[in-house]
Amino acid sequence: MSDLGYDDGPAVEVSGLWKVFGHRGDAAVAMSRDGASRAEVLAETGCTIGVRDVGFDVARGETFVVMGLSGSGKSTLVRCLSRLVEPTSGSVRIQGADLLAMNDVELRTLRRTSMSMVFQHFGLFPHRRVVDNVAYGLEVQGVPKAQRRAQATEVLHKVGLAGWEMHFPQQLSGGMQQRVGLARALALDPEILFFDEPFSALDPLIRRDMQDELVRLQREEQRTIIFITHDFAEAIRLGDRIAIMKDGELDQIGTPAELILHPATDYVREFVKDIPRERVLTAATVASGPPSGSGRTVPADITVAEVVPMLLGADTPIDVIGPDGRAVGSLDRRRVAAMLSADGS
Repeated sequence: MSDLGYDDGPAVEVSGLWKVFGHRGDAAVAMSRDGASRAEVLAETGCTIGVRDVGFDVARGETFVVMGLSGSGKSTLVRCLSRLVEPTSGSVRIQGADLLAMNDVELRTLRRTSMSMVFQHFGLFPHRRVVDNVAYGLEVQGVPKAQRRAQATEVLHKVGLAGWEMHFPQQLSGGMQQRVGLARALALDPEILFFDEPFSALDPLIRRDMQDELVRLQREEQRTIIFITHDFAEAIRLGDRIAIMKDGELDQIGTPAELILHPATDYVREFVKDIPRERVLTAATVASGPPSGSGRTVPADITVAEVVPMLLGADTPIDVIGPDGRAVGSLDRRRVAAMLSADGS
């Protein structure tokens, strides 16, 4: 794929991205730039603005979550990033290559070798066995049957479906079918995975199992993931960074801790107000000042919820130790109590 211009920069770079549905896209963009609302643009031009002047980068190995309510533009955005929907204007670079400048052959090559998508609806072939569903992309690539089945079987083991290779999709539960969809995406060994609300149709317990599975796989394999969801709790759980989308625009981008501690708008503040801070924020996020030298320590990535019993057990500070073995600050009862009672304003 080096002929497509790949480099060592961000896995995904998006700049000034617009998607307008309708025949007067240029007029709609111009009106929107001048401050017209989506409703005003629709009334004047008959066009709907799906994505408005969006820009962000995603680092290699990062899980970047785009979160928004229905109609916010998040699914349109992820489809623009794979060119399942053609953007109206802007720039999208995938591993340094200009996505919007690719011809059909280059685009097919990119999709077959470097990116995969997992949707809410599984899209499995009912007449194909599980192993052949997973191997479908490899079949398209021309991989011999024995080799592609071996690769598919290996991936099925990764997602917890060992022994189900020769079953048909209708013999599997909804959660298991979604694992097949995930395995099919992983079988191509892509650098980038796009997830468009893949777990939203699942029962809560199965949904949590799938989140656990994705967290585990990401910890082991460190792929680049762009994950779309309308569930803020899911976004907090999965995302290294989260982009909050509203009316086709990004309201705020930040780590879960940044969004909870420093919401930039009232819209973001509404999302974070019911999130239990102590289960999201880490000791490193809350630590302050010089080390206390108390002799009590915790690792930087432990959650505040895990630290609280230690603080209640003894009224002495706790030093927070970073990955390099050095103290990054300390915690005490007063500091943690103040953080838990803050309203984010």
